Amino acid sequence: MILDTLTTVILSPLLLIQAIGVRKAALRLPEATGPRNATCGSGPPLRVLIVGDSSAAGVGAPTQDAALAGQLAAALSSHHTVHWHLIASTGATTPTTLARLQAETLPAADIAIVILGVNDVIRGGPMPRWLRTHSLLRAVLRDRKGAQRLYISQVPPLGAFPLLPNPLRWLLGRRAVRFDMALRTALGHEPDTRYVLLPDMLDVTDMAEDGFHPGPVIYATWAKEMARQILSDGPV
Repeated sequence: MILDTLTTVILSPLLLIQAIGVRKAALRLPEATGPRNATCGSGPPLRVLIVGDSSAAGVGAPTQDAALAGQLAAALSSHHTVHWHLIASTGATTPTTLARLQAETLPAADIAIVILGVNDVIRGGPMPRWLRTHSLLRAVLRDRKGAQRLYISQVPPLGAFPLLPNPLRWLLGRRAVRFDMALRTALGHEPDTRYVLLPDMLDVTDMAEDGFHPGPVIYATWAKEMARQILSDGPV
C-alpha cells in the first residue's frame, strides 16, 4: 500500500492526464432496456433483489433478458417461481446505493445480490470507510428487506480491463485487488453471506465494445454461477 501511495504521488500528473483521456474517449453505452421487476418460472416462490452499479444494470447487453438479472431469473426459474427486482444505475457506489435502499420502499426479498465496488475503487476513497459502508448496506438488506441470504460479487479486476492504459490500469488493478481481498475477509465472518467470483474477463472478445463492461457471454456465465450457488445452498 505504501508503494502504491508513493507511485501515485510520483505519477499523479500522468495519471490525471490518463484519467481525463479515458473519460473523454470512453464509449458510453446505455443500460439494458426492459422491465426491472418481473415474475417467472414455477415451483416454490423465491424473492430476489439485485442491487448495484452499471454491470448490475446490464450495460453491455441490449436488454435485461441478456443481462445478469434476466439471465439469473431464467436460470432459477426451472426450480422456483422467481419474483425479481433490480435496483441499479450507472456510476452507483456503495454509499449512493445504501442511501437509495434507505430511501426507497422496496418489496421484501428472500435473497439479495450485491454488485458494487468498481466505482468505489476508481473514485479513490479510503478502503476502511468503504468496508464500513458495505457492512451497513448488508445490514439494511437483512434488517429492512428481510434477506436471509446475501450473495456478494467479486470486485472487478480492473487490472484486466483493456480500456485502461498503464500505469493507470496497474494502479487501479492493485487497488481493486486490495478492496476485494478485504471484502472477502469481512464476509468470511458472516454465515448468511456468500462471495461469488466473476467469470474470467480476460478475453476481450467477450466484453462489451467499450472495453469496460461485460458482454452477454460474460453475463450468462456470471448468472449461471450465481444461480448454481443459490440452488446449491437450498431453501431459504
